[in-house]
Amino acid sequence: MSFDFSENYALENERVLLRPLQASDVPHLLPFALDEPEIWHYSLVSGAGKEGIERYVYAALAGRQAQIEYPFIVFDKQTQRYVGSTRFYDIQLAHQTLQLGYTWYGKNFQGTGLNKHCKFLLLQFAFEQMDMVRVEFRADENNARSIQAMKNIGCTVEGFLRRNVSRENGTRRTSIILSILQDEWQASIKENLTLQMQQ
Repeated sequence: MSFDFSENYALENERVLLRPLQASDVPHLLPFALDEPEIWHYSLVSGAGKEGIERYVYAALAGRQAQIEYPFIVFDKQTQRYVGSTRFYDIQLAHQTLQLGYTWYGKNFQGTGLNKHCKFLLLQFAFEQMDMVRVEFRADENNARSIQAMKNIGCTVEGFLRRNVSRENGTRRTSIILSILQDEWQASIKENLTLQMQQ
């Protein structure tokens, strides 16, 4: 198991490039923060507005510095544009587990197949390079689009954490928990996701 938080890992295929998020990326993400407030509807940490996206990026970089998160910016090769962000978080190398989340894309890039390419690269890296045994996903129980996307790539629903976290508006969120295990990735999910990307 080799993973160095100080290394700049870039994940790439013919459709997308995921490279480590940097403070200088704020201008790339600012248009989404200013013009698409609905992106942040289900987010526990909103990136809406200029101050919001700056806070969002700096918090992600602090998580990397603390060696518990590893955030990426997403570049769509088809349109030659930066289109969103995603990250590994709650990284526990000793237990070979992490969570994959804080994923968002601009409205014009949702439902285009981009997410499948991103998830493939992230899961391949987590299971085959980091030697993770389990990758966990969480979402607001009301975020039907995100939950369906996770099911589509092969995640197993494990259950719910009732009112486990606070939203920025002071209400409580119930989170659905899903996961993929390393042997499931190797047995079928990697191949199925590859076929989905080719369609």
